Amino acid sequence: MAALCARDGCTSVEVVGGAGDLGADVLATTAAGLRVVLQCKHYAEDNRVGSQDLQRFGGTCFAVHEADIAVLVTTSTFTAPAADYAATCGIVCVDGDALAAWTEQEEPPPWETGRPGPASEPCEDPARAASP
Repeated sequence: MAALCARDGCTSVEVVGGAGDLGADVLATTAAGLRVVLQCKHYAEDNRVGSQDLQRFGGTCFAVHEADIAVLVTTSTFTAPAADYAATCGIVCVDGDALAAWTEQEEPPPWETGRPGPASEPCEDPARAASP
């Protein structure tokens, strides 16, 4: 991911993933000066990224890592609740097909297609939001 970010014009690209990374695997700055925070999930095709993964990332990407654009990239796909949560929170989701297209330069990088910044309302657990 860091190499793709650098290839597509990002500067200050840093791999920070590992224990204690607080949800960030790559931090980068776009040519336009936007801070991009990426989380990477290398999952098997039948292991979809769920809403818990997005909720954990959503809890830190903007508040802790100060992302202008938060991106969760997977080699797999996303569950519908995960995609809904990401849309609510302003997190860009890149599935395996979109990753392949980005890698092959058939699609622009996610910071050029995604909507920057957190949603105006704070994100919360959709299950709790539905309860009285």
